[in-house]
Amino acid sequence: MFVIEDFFNGKTKAWGMFEDRFGNVRKQFSVDIDGRWDGKVLRLEENFTYIDGELENRIWTIKKEDGNKYKGYADDIIGTALGECGGNTLTWQYDMKIKINDRSINVHFNDRMYLQPEGVLLSKARVSKLGVEIGVVTLTFIKNKPNSAPENYIPSSRQAAFELRSEPIR
Repeated sequence: MFVIEDFFNGKTKAWGMFEDRFGNVRKQFSVDIDGRWDGKVLRLEENFTYIDGELENRIWTIKKEDGNKYKGYADDIIGTALGECGGNTLTWQYDMKIKINDRSINVHFNDRMYLQPEGVLLSKARVSKLGVEIGVVTLTFIKNKPNSAPENYIPSSRQAAFELRSEPIR
């Protein structure tokens, strides 16, 4: 069973991309996440690094409600994010203000997260504006386990090639 406060308590790493509605990859990024669960509130500090070098930070405050329901808040979230866990799945919906070029727009996220074996979490979020889908964000989260990889860990050549790629995959 997926319990978000258990999964995100501690360090987590994620890799993702945004594809527009035509399937073109527009952004690729990685996220370092530091989570703290105090028994009532999960605080997530997310540090995004985009492939073009842009940096972004977000701090989530997620409160567990009755049973398997959650409410979340962050500076760029409009109103309240609503989530519900069932089995290995979290559904998460929210409105967000995002920057595109030099302007901000409000979009809706309909996110589904699926917990997999060995600390892997897959996420697909459909992004829409005024009810029209404008793209999809796909993410893979890996829970950092103590002593799971040494500090001098060298990724495989395939992973290293992805991390060093300077242009989006087309």
